Amino acid sequence: MSTTTDPMIAAIVEEVIQRLQPRLRAQGSVRQAATGDHGVFSTVDEAVKAAYAAQKLLAARSLAERGEIIEIIRHLSVERAEELGKMEFEESRLGRLEHKIEKMRLVQKVLGIEAMRTEARTDSTGIFLLEYAPFGVIAMVLPSTHGVPTMGSNAISVIAGGNTAVFSSHPATARSVAYAVRLFNREIEKRTGLRDLLCTVESPTIESVNELFRHREVALICVTGGGAVVDAAMQSGKRVVAAGPGNPPVLVDETADLSKAAEAIIAGASFDNNLLCISEKEVFVVAKVADEFLGAMKRAGAVQLNHAQVEKLTQTVFDFEEGKGGGRGRAHVKREFVGKDPAVLADAIGMHVPAETLLLFGETDEDHPFVQTEQMMPFLPVVRVACVDDGIRAALKAEHGFHHTALMHSRNAENVTKMARAMNTTIFVQNAPCFASLGSGGPGIMSYSVATPTGEGVTTPLTFTRQRSITIAGALHII
Repeated sequence: MSTTTDPMIAAIVEEVIQRLQPRLRAQGSVRQAATGDHGVFSTVDEAVKAAYAAQKLLAARSLAERGEIIEIIRHLSVERAEELGKMEFEESRLGRLEHKIEKMRLVQKVLGIEAMRTEARTDSTGIFLLEYAPFGVIAMVLPSTHGVPTMGSNAISVIAGGNTAVFSSHPATARSVAYAVRLFNREIEKRTGLRDLLCTVESPTIESVNELFRHREVALICVTGGGAVVDAAMQSGKRVVAAGPGNPPVLVDETADLSKAAEAIIAGASFDNNLLCISEKEVFVVAKVADEFLGAMKRAGAVQLNHAQVEKLTQTVFDFEEGKGGGRGRAHVKREFVGKDPAVLADAIGMHVPAETLLLFGETDEDHPFVQTEQMMPFLPVVRVACVDDGIRAALKAEHGFHHTALMHSRNAENVTKMARAMNTTIFVQNAPCFASLGSGGPGIMSYSVATPTGEGVTTPLTFTRQRSITIAGALHII
């Protein structure tokens, strides 16, 4: 074959190269924008810019290719569940190891591209399409209670919608989150050539969170955490998906299967030492069956505290503001007791329980700090109420209008309907543990971000998309 180049061909090639150079330089700048360690950066600006560049490349990929990326995250969440769960447990010292691992495995249940859809309508004037388009870069604040599972769960939702994310972890789980971000990104890049779809700052601070909220390339904010960080996000001037606090009440009426109710309540309230925002936090039981219910709780393995022990625990795990007349005012949970084992709580009041104990419980009145405060520890207050209506009233008071989660154990459809309507919560569960609402042992939708203050509910890929309408006039008159 001759190696001589035709002058005309050479001139054409040269002209094509000249025309392509600006585009090649732009593509090169996109590819080179990421300089971190597989999505982990030292500054917010670097992380956001890398995620912004990566999103442009992701948006050019097909929905099926997004699905392949999601399968990588699902697979790693299960395959590396023990490693990731143990790492977070050892870093945060919150919750129970076996439940940290289970939280990672549950990530595989999060909806991916199967949640995406295009809606179509046609009439004599033409065709109307409604599509769900990406926002771009999404800032996501993670909780200390389950940072890595929330990162994995939200990563699936974000990528399914065609977005990228910059995660701001709580300092208590920053090392674990950074490790998981690197893990996911390495495998995604290896399989797809895309990098930095998931980004984070290695050493998060309050200042870095505020910088992330206000970065010009951040299009949407998702916060999973307490009221303070939700309020900070609201001040950014951007759209916020806020997964805020809850204090889920449980009502047990006289028609309930009390043995099954006790087992379900213990399973939900003890899961990860009551760290889930949807966990059963306080129980109201109709007085007629209260003694039988308390007996069922003990038979199911929970340990009952007497009045003196409940009060001693109250004084141990709460700080109190000064109330009227110098009495006990508003309660604040001491962080050192959040998410600790029942044995730790018992030891703190000079009581011994077996290490395998899942839950402590005891009777209180409805105004008790354990009832009115989201305490996130494996002690469950039980309050006697006169009737179902009295229980609904007390449950509404304890839920504080968060519209988060409420539960009921009953075989009376009228009672259940009455409570569900009165509570008007984002999640309502009947005759099952709280986690049935997230698809674990029940038909719910899995996500670790339940957006109650802003109303999106259990988040899915569609939560992180914007609607885009397309109108095609006078076309395709086939019929």
